Amino acid sequence: MLVETGWPRMGARVFIALLATDDGRASSAELAEKLQVSPAAISGAVRFLSPLGLASREREPGSRRDYYRVHDDVFVEAVGRRDQIIQRWVVNLRAGIDALGADSPAGKRLGETLSFFEFLDQELPALFDKWKAQRKTLNQL
Repeated sequence: MLVETGWPRMGARVFIALLATDDGRASSAELAEKLQVSPAAISGAVRFLSPLGLASREREPGSRRDYYRVHDDVFVEAVGRRDQIIQRWVVNLRAGIDALGADSPAGKRLGETLSFFEFLDQELPALFDKWKAQRKTLNQL
């Protein structure tokens, strides 16, 4: 499913492998063995996942072995970081509108896209507040 939405195949496989472990953590060697790929393939996949906030690298004190982890609230954290991306879109869309002219067909198209991102920027905080309240009720069950 992730590959169908545009993810690199190895990034998707590593993410799901980590997500499916009980503690959300595995070494590069463990992942390579489980997925029947090279450690270099694991490293490349983690380079894709890390900037998205979907996996992190850890090292135990005194160990030279890297461990990769997904956190329990990985999707909340990943979506929560989207505000930075939304702001980049807003800034760049405004620059595009200025360059193309707000009344041109392309400028109007960018203007509608800008309105969408501004809407997201306004609505996401309330949505996260609703999720936090919902999560509390789920944890009480």
